Amino acid sequence: MKVFQNMNASADPQSYVLISPCRNEAAYMRRTLDSVVAQTVTPAAWVIVNDGSTDETPQILAEYAARHDWIRIVQKPDRGHRAVGPGVIEAFYAGYATIDPGAFAYSCKLDLDLDLPPRYFEILMQRMQENPRIGTCSGKPYVREGGQLISERRGDEMSVGMTKFYRQACFDAIGGYVHEVMWDAIDCHKARSMGWIAVSWDDPELRFEHLRPMGSSQTSIYTGRRRHGFGQYFMGSDPLFYLATCVFRMRERPFVLGGLAMLQGYLGAWLRGERQYEDAELRAFIRAYQRRALRVGKARAVAEIDAANAGLFQANRAQMVAGGPS
Repeated sequence: MKVFQNMNASADPQSYVLISPCRNEAAYMRRTLDSVVAQTVTPAAWVIVNDGSTDETPQILAEYAARHDWIRIVQKPDRGHRAVGPGVIEAFYAGYATIDPGAFAYSCKLDLDLDLPPRYFEILMQRMQENPRIGTCSGKPYVREGGQLISERRGDEMSVGMTKFYRQACFDAIGGYVHEVMWDAIDCHKARSMGWIAVSWDDPELRFEHLRPMGSSQTSIYTGRRRHGFGQYFMGSDPLFYLATCVFRMRERPFVLGGLAMLQGYLGAWLRGERQYEDAELRAFIRAYQRRALRVGKARAVAEIDAANAGLFQANRAQMVAGGPS
């Protein structure tokens, strides 16, 4: 496995950069913009990539950029449709290419359909400073149903895709995001395989409102769930583990059918012989973790991996500090 390239020792330990791909977010983005402006620790920079929006998004972005000099807008041409998965990562990297990553201790891929609590980034950085093994982390997403906030039930072993907060050294070490659906799970598995900790917390001060349900940003929620199934196949997920995941998700809206759509996406990719993620070693690592999780539960399986890889993390960190090869 690749060792850590740098620890960004020269960066301010409280400096973080946000990068936000967006397209036609006028209905939600003011709440996100306002919640970031209200953070107790202001971002050093916020690069927002306008990915060909055709609604009022450009005007709203211009308004906020004029008021806050740490907000910068990158314009991408209109491709004619919203592109999820690889399209989002393409837009992310259009923004990432405009920064010097070494100037920041942390970076975050942030969606523009969220309402964040005011101490969100302050607390994430505080916890990462307390534990140098935490490479990526987040709070938990909630959606509003009937006037109440309902948990989206994301596992503690992953940072969530809509607000991927990374220690820059960890982001460098894993090689960033893959340009495919399930990028937001592959990254956490890869980080964990290298000795980092990936985690999300459901503390009240880290809960945020997701203004748009998972998988509903393109054609329909069923399309999104089938896409998720394809992504799990691409990642190399164990069939029994993913079947259990689909059953678990059948208890969410749209009841039963959503989980079946996820299973349809996975089985369809399998039957078509779709390609899978090219890193066979990481696919084997993911399947081994998932099979262990079926036997002992996710929390124990993750704890076992984190304990087993503590020495790997320390060895890689020591080599990096000593100026060893990257």
